[in-house]
Amino acid sequence: MKLNKKIMSLGLAAAMTVPMAGCGGGSKQEAAAPVDLPTIDSITLSTADTPGDYTDLTASIKVLTNRTDIVDTVYKGYAEQFMELYPNITVEYEGITDYEESLKLRLTTGDWGDLCFIPTSVNKSELSQYFAPLGAFDTLDGIYNFCVEKSFDGTVYGIANGGTAGGVVYNKKIWDQAGITELPSTPDEFLDALQTIKDNTDAVPLYTNFSAGWPMGAWDAYTDIVCTGDPDFKNKMPHMKDPFAKRDDMTGPYAVYYTMYEAVARGLIEEDPASTDWESSKGAVNKGEIASMVLGSWAVQQCRDQGETPEDVKYMPFPITVDGKRYASAGGNYGFGINNKATEENQIAAMLYLKWVLEASPMYTDEGSIPALKSAPLPDVLADFEGVELLSNIPAPEGEEDLFDQVNLESEVGINNDDYPDCEIL
Repeated sequence: MKLNKKIMSLGLAAAMTVPMAGCGGGSKQEAAAPVDLPTIDSITLSTADTPGDYTDLTASIKVLTNRTDIVDTVYKGYAEQFMELYPNITVEYEGITDYEESLKLRLTTGDWGDLCFIPTSVNKSELSQYFAPLGAFDTLDGIYNFCVEKSFDGTVYGIANGGTAGGVVYNKKIWDQAGITELPSTPDEFLDALQTIKDNTDAVPLYTNFSAGWPMGAWDAYTDIVCTGDPDFKNKMPHMKDPFAKRDDMTGPYAVYYTMYEAVARGLIEEDPASTDWESSKGAVNKGEIASMVLGSWAVQQCRDQGETPEDVKYMPFPITVDGKRYASAGGNYGFGINNKATEENQIAAMLYLKWVLEASPMYTDEGSIPALKSAPLPDVLADFEGVELLSNIPAPEGEEDLFDQVNLESEVGINNDDYPDCEIL
C-alpha cells in the first residue's frame, strides 16, 4: 500500500517515545448547589397496574443522544411508553451528530437539557461540576454494572447505557467462504485470516471507519484487559515506564496497535480510509461487502438491523491470547448523567426516566448490549465467547481516582480521550 494510505496511531508512536508520567488538569467550573434528590435505588417505578413514586410530578425534560439513527423511532417509542405511566412528565429527545464536540461546549453553559450521555472528555474529578449524584457507589455497585466508570469519591454520577464486550464484528458467511474454519487467537493469525479473505473474496477484510474518527477509539479500548488479562492494568499504566513496549509473547498494548498498523501496511483495509462512512458500513457488513470491523459488541445489533441477512453478523474475541487464555473487557457504553443545573422537578423527572430506561425498557434486547442491571442475562451476541473470561477494570486506589485521566492528558497519549484517538494518515 502507498505510504499516504498508512494509518499511524499516536499510541503506537508513543510506545517508542513517551513514558506515561506527569499530571494534568483542565478547565474547571463551579459545581451547582445540590438539590434534595432521591437516589436512583430508592425510587419505586410505576407499572401498568401499580402506581409508583412521584406520579403527581409535573415536568418536561429533554434527553440528548448520539443515536441520531433511532432518536425519532426507537427512542421516541421509549418516551411514549414512559409517558403512559407518568402522564404529567413530557420526555423529548434531541439527536446530535457531532456529539462529543457539541457536548464539550454545551456542558459549560449548563443549557443542554436534563439527561444526556456523559461525554468522554469529562474526567472523573469533574463529574460533580455538571451532573447530579445518583447514589452511593457502595450501594449502586451491587445493583448496576459498570458503576465505577462514572463515579468519584464514593458517589455515582452516571450509569451506563448498557455495556459492551471488546472484540471484532464479522460476517461469518464471508469468513466461511474464504475457507477460515477456526477463529484467530493471535495478532498474526488474525492478519493471516484477513489476507486469506482478501485473496479469496471480494469483501474488504477489515474496515477501519477512519474518517468518522470515533470508531478508531475501539483500538484504544482494548489496551488493558483484552491484551493483558489484568483488570488492574489500567491503574498500573500511569506508574509504568514503558507500558507500550513490545512483549515477546505479543500481548500488551503494543500487540493491539501492531494488529491495526500491520493491517493497514499490508493493504488489508478499505481503499481510501479518508472517505469511509459509518452509517453505510453497517449495511455493508450485513451484506458481506465488509468482512470485519474492530468495534464493541454494541455494534452487532446495529449491523444486523441494516440488511436482510442478520444471521451472518457475528462477534469474535479480539485476537490476543495471554498465557493460553482469552480475555474480553466488559465495559459500559456511554453513561447517563443528569444535569445538576436543571430544576429540582426536572432532575427528579430525569431520575425517574433514567431508572425506567435502565430497568423496564426493552433497550437491551433492542440493542443486544449487556444490561445495566446485574441480575439480567447476557445477550446472545456473545455466543463465540465460550471460554473467554469477561472482566471489568477494577476501581483505582484511593487518592488515584483520576490519575489515569491526568497522566493520559499530560502525556498527550490520548487513550480514549474524547473518543477521538490522535491518528494521522502518513
